[in-house]
Amino acid sequence: MRRLAFTALLMAATTQTAYAHEITSEVDADQTPAFDITLASATTDGRLTTFIMEVAGVAGSVKPVPIGQLTGAKVEAYVWPTSLDPSQVGFGAGTGILALAITAHPDFDDTPLFDEDQDGDPANDGKDWHSHWVVLNEDEACSGGLKVRDVSPGVDLLPETAPMLPIALDSPGMSPLLNGRIAKITVPLSESEDISFDAVTAELQVNENGEAPLLCVTGIHDVASGDLSLPGRVVLEK
Repeated sequence: MRRLAFTALLMAATTQTAYAHEITSEVDADQTPAFDITLASATTDGRLTTFIMEVAGVAGSVKPVPIGQLTGAKVEAYVWPTSLDPSQVGFGAGTGILALAITAHPDFDDTPLFDEDQDGDPANDGKDWHSHWVVLNEDEACSGGLKVRDVSPGVDLLPETAPMLPIALDSPGMSPLLNGRIAKITVPLSESEDISFDAVTAELQVNENGEAPLLCVTGIHDVASGDLSLPGRVVLEK
């Protein structure tokens, strides 16, 4: 898997460039089809914003193999890095790259407010695809070059629906839709027209010693733009 170029991502999120409305990417025969991005787009009706990713295979058909414990557990993710400041969703301002993610990880549940599989237990749903806002930071200790930002709950500013883990992760309960080749999620984000974004499929892993950096990006399956330049733009539905 590739290493994520955080410097390029940070520059793209903080500078003005020419954007395309959607991002297209050619099929890669060497990539796992479920993570091989072919198209990424985003639209808004002025009140809600929908992020879409199309892959060559069946979206969501590949999940991590359970290992039976939190430390060392793997996470698969469909991720949209954005130009939004983290403060837009309740994190501290200027603390990193704000990204929207659809994830699955069978060894732990980080959505304690929600019962995704509707079995009456809100604490056993990590294996099902669910959504997060996360703040990404560079960290050379991570093999993928990035981590979900380490925080101290009660000290660092976190959204009200954050599960209060020691990472900058929010679990607001927005239900993703994975159907055929499409992974899609709608979020309550108004006035989002012209926000720039990219699309990434990635693998993360909880640190085996349970310490910071707690949740590392360990590899990149695919990047829609190829260079993390955030060329996509949220467009107003007509």
